[in-house]
Amino acid sequence: MEISGLIAVVIVLAGLAIGSLIGWFIRKSSAEKMIGSAEIEAKRLLKNAEAEAEAKKREKIVAAKEEVMQLRNDIEKETRERRSEIQRMERRNLQKEETLERKTEALERKEENLHRRESDVEKQKLDLNELLAKQVAELERLSGLTPEEAKQLLLKSVEEEVRYESAIMIKEYETRTKEEAEKRAKDIISLAIHRCAADHVVESTVSVVALPNDEMKGRIIGREGRNIRALETLTGIDLIIDDTPEAVILSGFDPIRREVARVALEKLILDGRIHPARIEEMVEKAQKEVDQKIREEGEQATFETGVHGIHPELIRLLGRLRFRTSYGQNVLRHSIEVSHLAGLMASELGVDVQTAKRAGLLHDIGKAVDHDTEGTHVEIGVDLCKKYKESWDIIHAIEAHHGDTEPKTIVAVLVAAADAVSAARPGARRETLESYIKRLQKLEEIAETFEGVEKSYAIQAGREIRIIVNPEKIDDALAPRFAHDIAKRIEEELEYPGQIKVVVMRETRAVDYAK
Repeated sequence: MEISGLIAVVIVLAGLAIGSLIGWFIRKSSAEKMIGSAEIEAKRLLKNAEAEAEAKKREKIVAAKEEVMQLRNDIEKETRERRSEIQRMERRNLQKEETLERKTEALERKEENLHRRESDVEKQKLDLNELLAKQVAELERLSGLTPEEAKQLLLKSVEEEVRYESAIMIKEYETRTKEEAEKRAKDIISLAIHRCAADHVVESTVSVVALPNDEMKGRIIGREGRNIRALETLTGIDLIIDDTPEAVILSGFDPIRREVARVALEKLILDGRIHPARIEEMVEKAQKEVDQKIREEGEQATFETGVHGIHPELIRLLGRLRFRTSYGQNVLRHSIEVSHLAGLMASELGVDVQTAKRAGLLHDIGKAVDHDTEGTHVEIGVDLCKKYKESWDIIHAIEAHHGDTEPKTIVAVLVAAADAVSAARPGARRETLESYIKRLQKLEEIAETFEGVEKSYAIQAGREIRIIVNPEKIDDALAPRFAHDIAKRIEEELEYPGQIKVVVMRETRAVDYAK
């Protein structure tokens, strides 16, 4: 029993030893395998690292070669550009040298010609002096008078002629003085009789703009008067800044310009920023507003008279009549009145009321552009209505409303009668204002006939005309002579009291933009 147990123990111990031995072999085999795998992996990683390093090395080499190539190209390009620039400069210098040589040769030729002409002139002077001496001697021989006796005879003749002409001039001055005195006396009497017309005339040629304070006057004038000059130049209206508290007076015969100036000045006062650039911007805005007001006035006139279907351009021209006067009477109100009168008379006679109203409304349409277009307002109105496809009845009524053409329709007779009734009512018209405005328009027309004139504005009640010329056509040297020529033309073609100041203005403006 004890032997069996011992054997069993031995067997167990032998098994354990064998198992340990086997385990040791297994672990050794596993460790060797792992070591082999690790070596293989290490070799693979080393190989990959070497390949990657080689690739990066090649990339760096390629990049370096490209950079070197780019630098070489840049250097070659810069070298070519400098070479081209040097060649261009050489060509320019060569051209300048050739030009200079040509000019030098031309100057030498001119100098030679001048010397030759001087010698010719000296020779001609000698010949003339010799000829003159011969002629004087011949005259003395023929006349039997010495030079002193001939001089006395000539002076006596001139003295008699001057005495005669001075007597004529004295007589002319006396006659002119009497005529002017009579005319002045009539004007004074007329002003005394028509004192009620004073407010109306002032309203037709003057606008008043209220100021928030008197300090604003200085800002409107600007440094050295640049603001007020810019506003007067852009609008053609004279600004009168006097002792009137908190007010500026706008004076000008053209009511549309005066309205533009009034709107622009009010905008500038509200804005507070007053300088030439801002003034120009506000004048442009004011012109747009006045154009809009003109369209609205024309549409209101058609609505008020019930006349529809008029061409938009004729409606705009009707709106311009709002700012036009005829003998002191507002032409748009006069046209509306004639339309109503013609319509009422047509209704009583059983004639087409709408045709009569339409003809009455359009009968003075030519006055909207008569200062810009040649011809009478009747001829202009007929042409406009033909252009915008008005009917023959309307055109004929316009053509006959002043008796220039024999009326052939009842509508034409009614329009002529309505026009006479509207103009003949007491206080409707004033002759002096119409002639005054015509004179100012004629003054501007005379100035604008000269080549180089861009704009002209009659201001100071016709005592001054400002003319803006094209600086490329009229330079500073020509400006005084240009003003003198215009003044002479005004003296020849226009009758006016006192004197008219002619101011020629030229301006060179350079404009660029910062981007």
